[in-house]
Amino acid sequence: MKKQLQGVIIVLSATITLMTSMTVSAQNAGNWSVKAGISQIMPKVDSGDMSAPVLPGTKVDVTDDSTAVIAASYMFTDNLSAEFQLSNPYTHALEGDGSIKGVGKLGRFESFPPALFVQWRFLEPKATFRPYIGLGLTYARFQKETGSGALTALTNTGSATPTTFTVDSKFGITPQAGVTYAINDKLFADLAVAKTYLKTTTHFSTGQKLDIRLDPLAVSLAIGYRF
Repeated sequence: MKKQLQGVIIVLSATITLMTSMTVSAQNAGNWSVKAGISQIMPKVDSGDMSAPVLPGTKVDVTDDSTAVIAASYMFTDNLSAEFQLSNPYTHALEGDGSIKGVGKLGRFESFPPALFVQWRFLEPKATFRPYIGLGLTYARFQKETGSGALTALTNTGSATPTTFTVDSKFGITPQAGVTYAINDKLFADLAVAKTYLKTTTHFSTGQKLDIRLDPLAVSLAIGYRF
């Protein structure tokens, strides 16, 4: 978490530096805004059964994580905007579930989910509170997959060769809802909730595979600047 906070501080410092050379403007057509903060991602896992040979009913779960997030938005009209969002990679543990619940950590992997949203912002551009809704496309890139000894014991009993795995990167549709609070004419706070509908497949080096629906819920809190 310390590393993530350092990333936020760096981004915020760059944003403040940028602010000193810009004029004040409201959230009107033709304006840009940038924001930086923290996002918590919480997969809502629905796991299929791992294919044989393995104990019947073998499922998995995926842990939550938080990281630094940044985004840039452009106002096409006073109400219609587009937002591009990036974050540091999230780190997740792959844990046993179903008939192997309690076995512990099977491995770890990172997710890197850039997203592009189209948003509708309610109320007037200078409103103190301005709620919005959005619909986006997320590309969930999975990387740095690493298996554990427990995974090898489960999938390749008696072998000295560690089991490895890969997770298919996928696109997912992401509805979003949020609200901005105008701190002053320049700065705003932003709270957003987004849910990505995402199904992927995990492939193991021993030949098994596992279909899994992740459908993560993400909650982010950020500080932004409009210009």
